[in-house]
Amino acid sequence: MKNLFNAVLRLIVKVALHVYFSKITVHGKENIPKGKAVLIVSNHQNALIDPILIATHTNLKPHFLTRASVFKKSIVAKLLDFIRMIPIYRVRDGINNMEKNNETFDKSVNILLEKGSIVIFAEGNHSNQRNLRPLKKGFARIAYQTLEKEPELDLVILPVGINYSNHRYSGSKVSLVFGKTIQPKDYFPLFEPLMTSAFRALEPLVSSIPEENYEKDLEAIIQNRIDLTKPDQVREFLSTKNHKNPDKTYSKPYFSNKVMKVLHFPVYWIWLWIQPKIKDLVFYATFKFVIGLVMIPLWYGFLIFGLPKLGLTQWSLSWIFLGIIYLLANRNGQE
Repeated sequence: MKNLFNAVLRLIVKVALHVYFSKITVHGKENIPKGKAVLIVSNHQNALIDPILIATHTNLKPHFLTRASVFKKSIVAKLLDFIRMIPIYRVRDGINNMEKNNETFDKSVNILLEKGSIVIFAEGNHSNQRNLRPLKKGFARIAYQTLEKEPELDLVILPVGINYSNHRYSGSKVSLVFGKTIQPKDYFPLFEPLMTSAFRALEPLVSSIPEENYEKDLEAIIQNRIDLTKPDQVREFLSTKNHKNPDKTYSKPYFSNKVMKVLHFPVYWIWLWIQPKIKDLVFYATFKFVIGLVMIPLWYGFLIFGLPKLGLTQWSLSWIFLGIIYLLANRNGQE
């Protein structure tokens, strides 16, 4: 039952993601191993959107290490456990809670021993700045604890870079770049060499903009139409600073976006009500996606069943048709 629920949920979420984003590109899928224990190490720029992108675009059916603060309510904790989320505690969650990570690591090790897969966002927190932050040692600890229990286990680390053209708006683009796997056995039991190797493997998969000139370089990238979902293009542009079109900026299709919002006005109103309550901007896309995932089907249900009862059948069909057209045509530029 649990596996069936997760399979159906995975399909629904994958379809919804392809509606939310104008384009999802996956590179390096041939690097995703089969029949091995896989520890997936990724950058973290977009809250819940990051894990669901990985979950829906691999065949690994991974478990996810997720910050413990979202497990506070028991009903939420049960739901998260049901969809393969495992709490990971940080210092900000309280020093006394840090010991609970032993249980988290034990559970992760057992999953890997059964040749399952674990996703860990190794930077330790999220940020929508486009650069790779230093990696925490949690992933290395899990890898080595697993090898201590089963030295001959075929365990690999799979680096994944996630790159967004726009973190906050729908109708934007995203890419997932799977790199070549790393063999933690080659570094066991040393932590620093493994962490350095993982960082070097992950860095080329991420569109990284140096912090010292971040805003200026980001503006130049956007003005010159460099695709932020393509790390190679970003890297080449920053190395040459070949500003071909510094005055050509993206013109947002305001009319089509406004029509889309009008056609889905109850959904948009809910977003306008929730938006001021979001303290962390990194969660913008997560809330937008969840609101759309839940409310758009309900809105279309009302249009299908509610309007005909009012004698507005033709309005119902026209509204739904236009709603779907403008929803799929939604586009937003880079930011």
